[in-house]
Amino acid sequence: MHPVVPPLPRNLADPRPVVGVGTVIWFAAAVVLLIASESIVWVWACLTGGLLGLIGFAMIHWQGRAARCGARGAPRDLF
Repeated sequence: MHPVVPPLPRNLADPRPVVGVGTVIWFAAAVVLLIASESIVWVWACLTGGLLGLIGFAMIHWQGRAARCGARGAPRDLF
């Protein structure tokens, strides 16, 4: 018999704080590298990471809206 695993508390299951902090770090790193006159390749890499964070926020919003609307394939009880 498998043990019953309790669900995560809502504040630990919410991905928005992690995605937000990661996005801010990527954009801050881009600014620091731009000021430090480092290789432009690293600046573009950081900007790409920040852009992917913004896309992550859009996906989280999209999934939350689908769950609130009752879409069949939407994840339930995420946040």
